[in-house]
Amino acid sequence: MAIRPIVRFPDPVLSRRTDPIDRFDDALQALADDLLDTMRAAPGIGITAPHIGVLQRLTVIELDRESGVRIFVNPVILSRSNEMIRHAEGSVSMPGISEEVERPATIRVRYQTLDGTTVEEDAEGLMAVCLQHEIDQLDGIFWTQRLSRLKRDRAVKKFEKVWREAARD
Repeated sequence: MAIRPIVRFPDPVLSRRTDPIDRFDDALQALADDLLDTMRAAPGIGITAPHIGVLQRLTVIELDRESGVRIFVNPVILSRSNEMIRHAEGSVSMPGISEEVERPATIRVRYQTLDGTTVEEDAEGLMAVCLQHEIDQLDGIFWTQRLSRLKRDRAVKKFEKVWREAARD
C-alpha cells in the first residue's frame, strides 16, 4: 500500500474515459489499496484510478470509517430518480474548492467486486452523490462540468489563485 501522487486539475487525464477492468488479481487489489491510502491522505471520501493517472474503471469510497470502505470495479449507473438533491462537491485533484451540484437523489448501480462478482444495488443520499461524482470521473467528466459556466469559471479562477499562492510559499 502506498500514497500515490494525485493528478491535478486541469491535467488532460482527468477528461479521458477509462478502460474497463478485466483482470481481477493481486495487482487490482494493490491498486485499490493505493487508492484508499491516497484518498485518506488527501483527504477525501472518494477517489478514482484516474486521480492517480491510471485510466482504469475503479473507484474507492469511504463516507466515514464507521460505514467502511466500498470498492467499485467497472461501475455503471442503471437508473436515476427524478427527485434531485444538492450537495457540496469537490475533488482531490482540485483541493480547497467546492460548489453545490444538483444530482438525482437515488440511483441504481451495477459494478463488480475485487473478485469479479457482479452486484446491483440502490444508493441514496451522500452515497448516491459520491457514486455519480466518481462514475462521471471514470467517464471523463470532471465535476466542474456539472456547474453553470459562471460557477465553473469562478471555481477554476479560485483554484488557480490558491495554487499560485501555494507555489510562492
